[in-house]
Amino acid sequence: MPIKKGDTLPSVELEEGTPDKKVNVRDLFKGKKGVIFGVPGAFTPVCSKSHLPGFVADYDKLKSAGVDVIACVSVNDAYVMSAWRKENAAEGKVRMLADPSAAFTKAVDLGYDATGSLGGVRSQRYSMVVEDGVVKCVNTEPDKTGLSCSGASSILSQV
Repeated sequence: MPIKKGDTLPSVELEEGTPDKKVNVRDLFKGKKGVIFGVPGAFTPVCSKSHLPGFVADYDKLKSAGVDVIACVSVNDAYVMSAWRKENAAEGKVRMLADPSAAFTKAVDLGYDATGSLGGVRSQRYSMVVEDGVVKCVNTEPDKTGLSCSGASSILSQV
C-alpha cells in the first residue's frame, strides 16, 4: 500500500553527491518540516523543464512557509543526480537524493514498471509534506508521470 497521511517515513539510506555519501531519509526529516518530491528520472523532459525547476524557483516561498528541507528523490545514481542538481542551479536549495536500487521508492510503494521507456522500475511523480518524519499529505500523479498535482505550486498551499 502506498505511503499515506499519518505514516512515518521509512528508514532508508539514499545517496547524495557520490555513492559513499549516505543520507537516511527518516533522519533527514527528524524534527523538521519538509517536502519530498519524486520524479521518474533526472534529465527527463517534464522533470527537467517543470518539476525540479518549480521547486528551485519557489525555494524562497517554501522557506518562508516554514519548510526546512526540500528533497528530490529519483531512481538514478548519485552522479546523475549531482549533475542534474548543477544543471538546474539547485545547490543549497533542493537535496538531490539518488535511489539507485529503488529501495526508498519500493518502501513507500510509489514505483512503477518503466522498463519500456526508462529501463526498469522508476518512481512515480509525487510530492509530500513531512513534519518530524510523519507524512502530512501526499500528492501522487494519477497517470504516474504527469504534472497536475505534485508541483511546487500545489505543495505551497499545503505547507
